[in-house]
Order: sequence, then structure tokens, then C-alpha cells
Amino acid sequence: MATRIKTGGRKRGTPNRATVARQEPVAASGLTPLDYLLAVMRDETVPAAERMEAAKAAAPYVHPRLASIEHGGRDGGPIEQVYEVRRTIVDPRPIEGPAVRRSSATSSDAYEGVRRS
Repeated sequence: MATRIKTGGRKRGTPNRATVARQEPVAASGLTPLDYLLAVMRDETVPAAERMEAAKAAAPYVHPRLASIEHGGRDGGPIEQVYEVRRTIVDPRPIEGPAVRRSSATSSDAYEGVRRS
């Protein structure tokens, strides 16, 4: 079956007559339902219970719900903790030569510039 290319009709996202008829009065009033709920929520003369209900109703439109994330290891198993231990082996033999400084500096500073062969 050959695929067809759409050549006519309404473009995607264009509202139909019913949607336009519903949106026109809201746009003409200048106050959307969300704006009304926020106004009720912020009005301190309204009882606290009504303000709370307005806040609950407006919250999903202002703040998205957070998705829960399940943490797990490979293939749904437990999470593995991997620890890495690094050790540095230091040659305890004394270094001889003119480049060795004897001072009160730290051990790493005392052997600065000296090469072992």
C-alpha cells in the first residue's frame, strides 16, 4: 500500500469552531479560571478553607507533579557499592646525593628534584 501525503484540510493545532466559541468569552473577560483561583487564594478576606481549596485546585496548573524514580542495581537487583583503595608504596631506602636538602620541611619537600636510578 502506498503512503499518502496530506495535501489539504485543517493544519495541525488549529482550533475548531466549538473550541473558539468556548475560548472567546474567557479571553474577552480577561480572567481565566486559573487567574480566578489564584485571586481567591490570595484574598485574605476569604475564609481559610476556601483559600485552601482554591490553592489545591490551582496547584496542578502551576507546579508539575514529581515522578517517582525507583533506584536499583543491574537487572533489578540491589544497588552495589564499589570501594576503590589506592596504595602508594614508598621506597624506604635513603637517597644519597647533593640534591638532598636537610630541613624542617615535609618529607615530600625534602626529596624534591632527586631521581632514583
